[in-house]
Amino acid sequence: MAVSLYVSLQYAVCVTGASAPQIMVRYCEQSATFNHPWHQVVQAFWERYPNPHSSHVLTEDTVARRLEGGCLRSKRIVTKTNRMPKWGERFLSARTVAVLEESACEPARHSMVTLTRNLAHTHLMEVTERVEYMPHPDDPQHKTLVRRCAWVGSRVFGFGYAIQAFGVERFKKNLNNTVLGFNHVLAKMFPQQNAGVPVTEAVSAMDARKERLRETAKKATELAKSKAGAMVPQAACAERESR
Repeated sequence: MAVSLYVSLQYAVCVTGASAPQIMVRYCEQSATFNHPWHQVVQAFWERYPNPHSSHVLTEDTVARRLEGGCLRSKRIVTKTNRMPKWGERFLSARTVAVLEESACEPARHSMVTLTRNLAHTHLMEVTERVEYMPHPDDPQHKTLVRRCAWVGSRVFGFGYAIQAFGVERFKKNLNNTVLGFNHVLAKMFPQQNAGVPVTEAVSAMDARKERLRETAKKATELAKSKAGAMVPQAACAERESR
């Protein structure tokens, strides 16, 4: 799966227009093409869990739904597993996280946009994801283009860079399962149509930076591990001195 990444300073203004504290975040973009028309992909969206590639999704509950004109607006709470690396467990031991998913679907315009963000542990890592579903410009009758972008931020002083790098890497790994899971549901719901293999392509031409970013993330993770390991003996020493 081709994913284009770059680091930038985002003044974390939510795509809904609400302002948020200014923090440095990492930004990731990805697009996928499904060989199904828009209305089928949108139907599959509501039925995408469970599937063989979504074992990390534990529950999903619709908490609000209303029709405004020709737009269906929904809010759902999705509970997912929250696996952390060993060094990250020093900051957070919780094994699950609740995610708020907001969506706006306008059939007349063949448009659907979703916005998801984690509701807990936002000081450690805050992930906001925006996904847009639209008819593919090259074949609007038979294909759907899905554009996905994510912002990963952290407010942990001294470890923010490493935590963001971990969040981006996890996001990249989850993208493949997301597309595979969606394609599985499409094939199950519409067996008469050959689902094919989803075609993924980078949104921006930044392939040359991928390897450098990968190495940078690896070094940042190693640095975080060493810092986190040093925190325990220092804390123990401080406790003995206070006694």
